[in-house]
Amino acid sequence: MHGRLKVRTSAEEAARKKKAQEEKVVVYRAAIDKVLAKKAAQEFDPALKDLTSSILGNNPDIATLWNVRRMCILKQKDSEPEAQKVFDDDLEFTEMCLRVNPKSYCAWHHRCWILENAPTANWQKEVDLCTKYLKLDERNFHCWDYRRYVVAKAQVPPEQEFAFCTEKIEKNFSNYSSWHYRSQLLPLLAPHTEDPSRPISEEKLKEELELVLTAAFTDPNDSSAWFYQRWLLGYTQPELDLACFRVDTTERLAVVSFTKPIQLAAGGYRLTVSGCDACNDIGAWKPVGDSSSATTWVLTAAVALAEQMDDAKVTLVTPDGIEHHLELKSPSHGIVVGVKMPKFGYEFGSAIVEVLKAQLMSCQELLGFEPDSKWTLLTAALLMKAIDRRGYYGTIRDHLAKLESVDSLRRGYYRDLASKWAIEKQLELWIEAGDLTASIDLAGLDLTVLNYSQYLATTDAIDLSHNRLVQRNVGTLRDAVFCRRLNLSENALETDASIPKLPLLTELSLEAKDKSDEVAETIRAKVSILVL
Repeated sequence: MHGRLKVRTSAEEAARKKKAQEEKVVVYRAAIDKVLAKKAAQEFDPALKDLTSSILGNNPDIATLWNVRRMCILKQKDSEPEAQKVFDDDLEFTEMCLRVNPKSYCAWHHRCWILENAPTANWQKEVDLCTKYLKLDERNFHCWDYRRYVVAKAQVPPEQEFAFCTEKIEKNFSNYSSWHYRSQLLPLLAPHTEDPSRPISEEKLKEELELVLTAAFTDPNDSSAWFYQRWLLGYTQPELDLACFRVDTTERLAVVSFTKPIQLAAGGYRLTVSGCDACNDIGAWKPVGDSSSATTWVLTAAVALAEQMDDAKVTLVTPDGIEHHLELKSPSHGIVVGVKMPKFGYEFGSAIVEVLKAQLMSCQELLGFEPDSKWTLLTAALLMKAIDRRGYYGTIRDHLAKLESVDSLRRGYYRDLASKWAIEKQLELWIEAGDLTASIDLAGLDLTVLNYSQYLATTDAIDLSHNRLVQRNVGTLRDAVFCRRLNLSENALETDASIPKLPLLTELSLEAKDKSDEVAETIRAKVSILVL
């Protein structure tokens, strides 16, 4: 009827959109073909640059076109009387692209390239640009990355950036990038003068713990502050250090392991073992496993020890001159061994422990109102571990078990975390007992992973029975170089499970379910171990 607006049906609307999309694809492909043809002909002229502008202005995420554009700019700057203007114009174009997509990797990268290649660069202007963009979206991590880059170029004082981070966090606690940036600035502003391995001073740590508690309890379901708290509590990757060392002259075998994988033989390291000249030949050591970088290294050769091994030690000197030491002892003739107690977290002073206890109490109060709050449950476990990991061990395991049901999508993570902490407890007890070649008992801990495998390098026997280990877990047992007896019964291993070839292994216990008929079979014998 006349005078009435015709409303398209859904089918008509879908057909219209499809036709429009097809037309855009035709135009896009034609433009790309022209770009590639001119590129092949090495015609990096203004026409080619305009072609890239027409495409990138609508879709700035095509890396190939940015590369072509850079070739055009480099050629154009040689012919222009004012080369700076060429780069300034492209900064404006890049900013236009960022308005189309503020999270375009390619556009931010191209902006870095422009500034690095321009005759002059206004770095402070770039800092101001980041401030503007972060007002629009304070969680744009691309812009945060770019800000850290230009701040370093502009030599902005860390105090000023720290204040900026604080402002952003106070405006919105759910800001991973700002919390992360804060963790990079704090070691510069408030370093721990007594312990270089600790990132910030105890006084500043106390302030940060109070801030993070306020943020966390403002929105317990947001993970940003909880992750920052983990960093404050020291749950980070360990620094490089010596872990274990053992020499057995009878077996013509030596092993050394580290907290992190290194290229010992070709990485510029120096290894010195007092009383063992053969051990000092770094080129003779071989990595355990197929990689040239490993946590555990072995020496298979005639090894002689000095008659007196009192005060013997291992010294590792890194390429940058940092020394690491491990004290050794001789439990019997022809054997020296040493294991360094791992750092399972920071050892806090009494003032910080009191703050942690207060935070734990707050977590417990919150759990009274929200018993299924996953972040609160996990944080309470982390706090208990930081306060007294042995005293709270049972409660910590209870919290992790509850998290398996509360947050079932991450059940595997909580099981692996429980496994890691269980191994930490057993390792600590084993090292404290002082017999560093004795059997280590890891049975019945519900282990799903094997962390700290490099600390198994010196033991004669390992009991891993009654756990939940599967085939992919047993590969780390290759570090157990001196293991003679290995018990893997009552795990989730199959009868054809492949066990790493250990040089001294003579007894393997493996009870597994057959894949076909699930018949339990026990194997206990002197075995020829399959190579993993």
